Amino acid sequence: MESDLKIKLEQLHQRVDQLKDQINTEEATKNAFVMPFIQILGYDIFNPTEVIPEFICDIGTKKGEKIDYVIKKDNEPILIIECKHWKENVDAHNSQLHRYYHVSKSRFGVLTNGHQYNFYSDLEKPNIMDDKPFFTLDLSNIKDSNIKILEKFSKNGYNLEEILDSAEALKYIKAIRNEFEKELQEPSDEIVRLLVNRFFDKPMTASRLVTFKEYTRKAFSNSINDSINYRLKNALNINENVPSKSVEQIESVDANSEIPKFITTEEEVEASQIVKAILREVIPSSRIAFRDTQSYFGILLDDNNRKPICRLHFNSSNKYVELFNNGKDNGEKKLIGSLDEIYDFKNELHSTIKNYE
Repeated sequence: MESDLKIKLEQLHQRVDQLKDQINTEEATKNAFVMPFIQILGYDIFNPTEVIPEFICDIGTKKGEKIDYVIKKDNEPILIIECKHWKENVDAHNSQLHRYYHVSKSRFGVLTNGHQYNFYSDLEKPNIMDDKPFFTLDLSNIKDSNIKILEKFSKNGYNLEEILDSAEALKYIKAIRNEFEKELQEPSDEIVRLLVNRFFDKPMTASRLVTFKEYTRKAFSNSINDSINYRLKNALNINENVPSKSVEQIESVDANSEIPKFITTEEEVEASQIVKAILREVIPSSRIAFRDTQSYFGILLDDNNRKPICRLHFNSSNKYVELFNNGKDNGEKKLIGSLDEIYDFKNELHSTIKNYE
């Protein structure tokens, strides 16, 4: 079920990317993107007793207010969906859904622009929708963990108790992660004192606090980069090509040294594995090297900067693969909607290798 669901969602993402520039209205967004999403979850969009469009609800003195979609199961509303145009920032439009939620019997509400889906519930106060979603699905970045959650909202997999059990955990794990990421970027006085007081027994003066905040920031950055490099080496099984810091190097970091400005992401690791799989058909894997930089993730032949195979530009909302099969120093960037599209460049990658041989 999960793999099939993921495939269908990835296909929907491709559809969104292909058609979005031709979608000029909110109604068109609903028809082209949101209805297929509801159908992917297994609900019959042509059954008005199961998927009810333009569901009328009265909100106080306002009569005839309409929810874009209400999904029912066993004749009970289980999900209300409010849609916005695909260009809208869906995070900024939850007030309308908040009003609808209050008069709905559904425990879950969804706010979407066709490519991002924010799922809300009432974890803080009964029958009052939370201000922040407990789960967000972005079609451009579908993870296996997302599929497991989404499956619980499908027609065949819907389970109210299981969703409520996991919703609270999802909500607070997300909140903790956000706070953790803030600390990584700019450690607070509280976290610095907590850590330093465990090994430093001198008074924490204001000047020392400033110094230790910088040390803490560098320690966080070094630790994360070391962890990612270790995972990268193990994932690619090419130890000699992936630089990493030794314990001695970390301990001897100068106080004025620069903090690394980039972090190798899981997507870059996964994409590099795809490229490696493609190239192993024509060359030994030992000849494939990887170098991460602030601007791109580079894949090289024989660890030679003059022999770039391709570069991954994943540092923005759009993802590009830069190819070098034309024999020129300057590569050609190709926009991709998902990592699987890298397989479409098999011929170009093989051609690049032949140019260097």
